[in-house]
Amino acid sequence: MIGNELKRKWADGQATINGWLSIGNAFTAEIMAEQGYDSLTVDIQHGFLDYGDAKGMLQAMRASGVVPMARVPWLDPGIIMKVLDAGAYGVICPMVNTADEAAALVAAMRYPPEGSRSFGPTRANISAGGGYAAEANANMLAFAMIETAEAVANVEAICATPGLDGVYIGPADLTLGVTEGRLAPGFDREEPELVEIIKRILGAAKAAGLRAGLHCGSPAYAAKAIGWGFDMTTISGDARLLAGAAGASVAEARALLGRTGGPKRSDSGGY
Repeated sequence: MIGNELKRKWADGQATINGWLSIGNAFTAEIMAEQGYDSLTVDIQHGFLDYGDAKGMLQAMRASGVVPMARVPWLDPGIIMKVLDAGAYGVICPMVNTADEAAALVAAMRYPPEGSRSFGPTRANISAGGGYAAEANANMLAFAMIETAEAVANVEAICATPGLDGVYIGPADLTLGVTEGRLAPGFDREEPELVEIIKRILGAAKAAGLRAGLHCGSPAYAAKAIGWGFDMTTISGDARLLAGAAGASVAEARALLGRTGGPKRSDSGGY
């Protein structure tokens, strides 16, 4: 089957850039796939989309060669298996708080004897090329999200889970979880207490030989995180990038026009 390029790049010592897809549209996914990301993750948990949208988005990514991934809504073997059958090469699973939950994630992603994944890769059998049954276990990436106080307390045990490929940090929920709402959720944390926790999670992953990913809001923070040792950083996402580019374009136009209103009607009656 077609090998997982993320695994190859990490083995070569390269950090990778992940994109985030929250808009349930195949054309948006296709556009993002042509921008040079190493991987793209379809966000079925919080994205404005469902599994029906995700299918077309995964198809639209194929021509670019980007590694397709998905964040599932929860630790549910059913949806984990379905996104893999649809062609995803990796799963980011939210709210993994214990080693037992991490083991359940791994089991849902691996065919026997390494797991309990049911066989039926309807699209993956075509999109991933021949030999899927024999090679899928070695190519699928299982990422457990560490984003609660309980998960941080159990991070070493979670990272010791056989078959787990990596951990992924969602800073927004992590902030809510470890500060009990004292700090507002958000990306690119600079608070010493949160940076310390992020680095603790990273250290636990590295000590266990796992990969570590971090969701970032800016390229500058992503570069800093890679400097700390993160293998994969997500930089913003389609919805935020669209809003930011549109807002910047309108602001620039208004600044050039020198007023806050729209353009005046011309003498010919047009705009």
